Amino acid sequence: MLSLIELFQLLAENEEAKPPPQNPLGGFAIPMIIIGFLWYFLLLRPQLRDQRKRKDLLGSLKKNDKVITIGGIIGTVTNISSDGNEVTLRIEDNAKIRMLRSSIQTVVADEKDNDKEQTS
Repeated sequence: MLSLIELFQLLAENEEAKPPPQNPLGGFAIPMIIIGFLWYFLLLRPQLRDQRKRKDLLGSLKKNDKVITIGGIIGTVTNISSDGNEVTLRIEDNAKIRMLRSSIQTVVADEKDNDKEQTS
């Protein structure tokens, strides 16, 4: 039979032979967290900011605003439908066109407004 000292030596050898406990994620979590932060700050956040700006621009659209459409048409808003989805633009003296509100790209500041801002 084994003596008590031999038994302790065998147990000590078995403890030394065990590998250290492994991280269950294997060092995978930290790079994924960093990638998540980069994705949010470089891609998602600017896109959400641009969407909010566009929504505010289309929400503040009113009669007599000079606008440029996605197709490059420059006109003046003459009417906004009651449901707010359609806009009528005056392109020239007698030319009017109905289009969706979402097809407006930008609102152009009038030269008169620019003059007022510069003199103030």
